[in-house]
Amino acid sequence: MKVQVLFFGATADAVGKREIEIDLAEHTKTAQAFENVIRDFPRLAEHKLLFAVNQEYANGDELLQNGDELAVFTAVSGG
Repeated sequence: MKVQVLFFGATADAVGKREIEIDLAEHTKTAQAFENVIRDFPRLAEHKLLFAVNQEYANGDELLQNGDELAVFTAVSGG
């Protein structure tokens, strides 16, 4: 199955792209998908990351479906 991965802010800088498409096996959970993305783009590990699936914060247990949208971003604090 194919899912879109979107990168925002510092994560886009670390990856050098704002969006990629990845192939995953059926019944993949979000935690495994995010591990794969970090493995492919190790500079992401330098950041404290947050993840979302279809614009909802993800905890890693969500089961992905073909066509889902994953987002990778850093925590943002106001001041």
